[in-house]
Amino acid sequence: MDNRTEFYKKLKNKLDEGSIFPSEYLFKFIVSNHEEKIKQVEDLFDFKGAVITKTSSRTGKFTSVSVQVIMKNSDDIISIYLKAEKIEGIISL
Repeated sequence: MDNRTEFYKKLKNKLDEGSIFPSEYLFKFIVSNHEEKIKQVEDLFDFKGAVITKTSSRTGKFTSVSVQVIMKNSDDIISIYLKAEKIEGIISL
């Protein structure tokens, strides 16, 4: 099993053990400060109810995108992270 698969397996177990779903979940990402990258992150949460907060870094090179949203289950959370991996240069926290 590769590191990525192992990471998501552990995350799923941690979420299932520590949460009662549906549950509020906070996603945090860092992307370069380009509108296209920020929009790609926002588009991951095109369903209603997501509260998105954006903060630029001191140097203005990066933007932190925090998204608070009600998630139905751990599989939906992991699905968002897997989609986010396709955004070039993204860092998931």
